[in-house]
Amino acid sequence: MIPEPAPTVRELLAFYLEAGVDCALAEEPIDRLAEMDAPPPVPRAAAPVEAPRPAAAPTVIRGEAAPAPDVAIASAREAARTAPTLEALRELMQGFEGCALKHTATRLVFADGNPQARIMFVGEAPGRDEDIEGLPFVGRSGKLLDLMIGAIGLNRTTAYIANVIPWRPPGNRTPTPQETQVCLPFIQRQIELVNPDVLVTLGNPSTQTLLGTREGIMRTRGRWFDYETGARTIRALPTFHPAYLLRSPSYKRLAWQDLRAIAKVLAAA
Repeated sequence: MIPEPAPTVRELLAFYLEAGVDCALAEEPIDRLAEMDAPPPVPRAAAPVEAPRPAAAPTVIRGEAAPAPDVAIASAREAARTAPTLEALRELMQGFEGCALKHTATRLVFADGNPQARIMFVGEAPGRDEDIEGLPFVGRSGKLLDLMIGAIGLNRTTAYIANVIPWRPPGNRTPTPQETQVCLPFIQRQIELVNPDVLVTLGNPSTQTLLGTREGIMRTRGRWFDYETGARTIRALPTFHPAYLLRSPSYKRLAWQDLRAIAKVLAAA
């Protein structure tokens, strides 16, 4: 059997891009084969035992493992609870070290639009374009979202847009349940501070996370839910994520029905 030729660098790069690998996670490449041939490290003398010190709040240095999920979730809840304004919440999230996604993303993607808007749209997580620009929904799906909200007389000066996850997962992979739970207190506090009249969840992940349902988007879209902030009840409507509509344009008709329902509620309020 004739062995297949080794792939070229161009072919490898094309494969990586198709797989979603479009960013490096370290400044220099690591030769894992050289590490295998390297001699084992020489044991060091044990350090003298010190008396135990009082426990401190967990911190994570870039490149280290994140704290245990329950610790990170508790830390996120406490931080979010103390944020009196959106700007304070943004600063807290900038300094939060409990989510490993922060250390692979380029920047925090906090929000876009008008914080005084009566309507708030929430998606799942930033993609590559959002990670570069630091704003949600700026790629192809963002352009479609602009057209969707423009069809009912809205734009980014009259709406507020955010994501459940504020940092891009590597390669646009699906966030883990632990990552979602760590970030959940931040988006919940963000919704409380914006205090919109209508909350629109875009796609299945944000709908299930924020509205506490296990049903799929085909069953939940177009149905009104009550979103409780603790201070008031906000009307919430799930609809399709624009990225899904780009892949399945036949569902734009149903999305248009959802948009008309949203416009009707806004006009009546």
